[in-house]
Amino acid sequence: MARYTGPVTKLSRREGINLQLKGDRSFTDKDSFERKPYPPGQHGQARQKFSEYGTQLREKQKIKRIYGVLEKQFRKIFKEADRQKGVTGENLIKLLESRLDNMVYRAGLARSRPEARVWVAHGHYLVNGQKIDRPSYFCKEGDVITMRDKTKAKEYMKDVVQTSARRGVPEWIALEESEMKATIRMLPVRNQITMPMNEQLVVELFSK
Repeated sequence: MARYTGPVTKLSRREGINLQLKGDRSFTDKDSFERKPYPPGQHGQARQKFSEYGTQLREKQKIKRIYGVLEKQFRKIFKEADRQKGVTGENLIKLLESRLDNMVYRAGLARSRPEARVWVAHGHYLVNGQKIDRPSYFCKEGDVITMRDKTKAKEYMKDVVQTSARRGVPEWIALEESEMKATIRMLPVRNQITMPMNEQLVVELFSK
């Protein structure tokens, strides 16, 4: 399945929450989701009733779209979460949060996860001084994420960091805005992730 390239607000409307896919605009009333908070299509405003399976499927789709991963990637991450010790659902969210593209976004070094994913793939970021161009790279506690010098020197990037930092940097990341450097203090625990997700529904879906 190819990556979705259509209007991203449709994805937010389909899942019923603001998936924050439009960068800074997602945090203002200019986002079209605020004007049309119902599913797209001619029957979007009709009442919808999902079966148990439908509810579980929608939750899986929502989490996939929040983190921008495809089905094959998502299943691979779920298998790893299931293999690890602890609660599978919490392991799943921790693994998704530890992806490099997500950490770049969380640190305010990109305006959105889609933007972070593209810039990581183009080699604009270093992890512990090494260029990493895989958005799926799993960050670890103590990792230091920086921009390449050529990237850092661009006025556009300085504006990105300044405006993105206004949305707030989570407590598990230490951002040095002037240096455009982020240090992973720790990997987040589940109660630190405020995005409304019910990962247990995904566990139930895959356990069938």
